[in-house]
Amino acid sequence: MTIRESSGLKGAFATLARQTSTPVVVIVGGLIAALVMVGLCALVLYEGRLDALERARSTSGNLALIAERDIERNFELYELSLQAVVDGMNRNDVMALPPRLRNDVLFDRAANAKYLGSVLVLDEAGNIVMDSADVKPRRGSFADRPYFTVQRDHPETGLYISDPYASRLRGGAASIALSRRLSHPDGSFAGVVMIAVNLDYFRNLFAGLSLGTHGAVSLITQRGIMVMRQPYDTHIIGRDISQAETFRRFRAEPQGSFSETASIDGVRRLYYFRNFPSLPLVIMVAEAEQDVYADWRRRAITIGSLMAIFALVFVGLSVMLAAQLRLRIRAEAELAVLARTDALTGLHNRRSLGDILEDEWRRASRTHTPFALLFLDIDRFKAFNDAYGHQAGDAALASVAHCIADNIRRPADKAARYGGEEFVVLLPDTSPAGAALVAEKIRAAISELPIEHGGSEYRRLTASIGLAHWRPGDNADVSALMRAADDALYTAKARGRNVVVTAIALD
Repeated sequence: MTIRESSGLKGAFATLARQTSTPVVVIVGGLIAALVMVGLCALVLYEGRLDALERARSTSGNLALIAERDIERNFELYELSLQAVVDGMNRNDVMALPPRLRNDVLFDRAANAKYLGSVLVLDEAGNIVMDSADVKPRRGSFADRPYFTVQRDHPETGLYISDPYASRLRGGAASIALSRRLSHPDGSFAGVVMIAVNLDYFRNLFAGLSLGTHGAVSLITQRGIMVMRQPYDTHIIGRDISQAETFRRFRAEPQGSFSETASIDGVRRLYYFRNFPSLPLVIMVAEAEQDVYADWRRRAITIGSLMAIFALVFVGLSVMLAAQLRLRIRAEAELAVLARTDALTGLHNRRSLGDILEDEWRRASRTHTPFALLFLDIDRFKAFNDAYGHQAGDAALASVAHCIADNIRRPADKAARYGGEEFVVLLPDTSPAGAALVAEKIRAAISELPIEHGGSEYRRLTASIGLAHWRPGDNADVSALMRAADDALYTAKARGRNVVVTAIALD
């Protein structure tokens, strides 16, 4: 057992171990604070993401509503024009007018509107019988067109909006047709009135909507046929998307919003759709998620990076503070140890001896256990110092302290340097025989040290020991125990030194 491992130091280092938990608390606290800050930042950024999504949904809804109202307003005018032709053809006075005047009354210059083709009246065989473009109808049969066959085969159809087709009269211009049925007085099929709408109307309308780099807007029939899509692609116009998952969701509700990957181009978008209340059409406005979150992503990267740096700096400062606290606590603990420890021998000093002696005495008195005390003095130490010098004297004191520490092994046993070459050993709960055995071991260990002492009777370094013992029931106090051990030490000196003498009784 080394000097630093003596029982007197164990308590001090245990205290140090407990105190070192404080820096750990600082580090953990710093980590928790950093995590809380990062968590709050993440929550704010998440709320910002939701706000960006909600703004995009609101914008898409407004754009869809604007486009829907424009289309409905124009289609209402087109339908009124068709109905005017139907009503006019049922009036004999109108049909009896000269051809040019009749055309002016029936068509009311509707065909002159932008994006509109001619208004045609087809007979029951699908041939043109009246043409808003000229008094003399152009030649052509359209009995194969769905806008004709549907009206012929389904009298209840009303206004019919066709799928996109290439116009035969206008050089293949992409168009859709609006048609109404003509009936004889008996209700039989008499033909069709139709008006062609150039798809450039929808293309220009959608081109004016700001949807970001990867946004899209589409007009789809309720049968799932693509009427127009922006960005424009001729290969997409007229495509059947009725089996696409997105279209199924369009038809499931009057209007709504959802995120989905487009089957056309593979871009994930936020879709907003509306089913027209009075037309068999669906309008869809879709902003790409990368555009929806573009501004938010830039802010999130900036704010998140700054917060991450701040959190790392905060944790780093916590670690530095913990390191400084650790150093300070260690220094304070070492100072506390030094304040209670003899610097030369590593044993308790005289100051701490008083506290230890007082505590052990009260414990012995309370528990009624025996208590022993050894007083040790190095023989003729002044002569040793004079002969060999103070450096050798200090080395001799350290060696004696080693001998004492090596021979008291119980945690309760304590040893202290009393002053100069004097030492005190406390042996709580120790019988007289046990205390005498410890004292003899210490004396023998010192005597066996290979330290020459020419001024000693034994020609080597030796020590004398006085032993005093207190038994439960004795009336003596701790001062009496100290005096008895000191008197026994003087007796040992008088008997020739290098011996252990036990006090007979306490005064």
